Amino acid sequence: MAGQRFVFLDPDGASEEWIYVVVEAATGVSYQQQYGGTACRQGRVEGYLVPVYAPDELDGLCEMFEGHFRGAGTWNHQWTADESAKLREIVAGVTFWACDGTNEEPRSLRLDEDRLAEADEAWVPVTTPDGPGVLLWCNSD
Repeated sequence: MAGQRFVFLDPDGASEEWIYVVVEAATGVSYQQQYGGTACRQGRVEGYLVPVYAPDELDGLCEMFEGHFRGAGTWNHQWTADESAKLREIVAGVTFWACDGTNEEPRSLRLDEDRLAEADEAWVPVTTPDGPGVLLWCNSD
């Protein structure tokens, strides 16, 4: 099976309670995601998908992007120090199980501050123990 493959996450909006990280890697598989609330932006990231369990952090992300930002997206938004600190705190609460094939260890994600301008509802650039990635969840629109 040669060539690039595409997986559209939640194409029909049937599932509302999920949160994943796509760790960026040359896998030949790209994940597509609608994000940005009602702005309905389209994103694509190549890598591998890691499901994470973070119900409190998912609630915090939804509260921030749907409440504070009113679900309208953050395109061209200038993040305040308070907003970026809150996002950093939420992201750090997400546990990513790092595994070397033998041992597993829970580690926290980190907000990728160098790519903060890309952060939006359902699309937040992060740093994982395995390298750069994107934190994804169900877009609210």
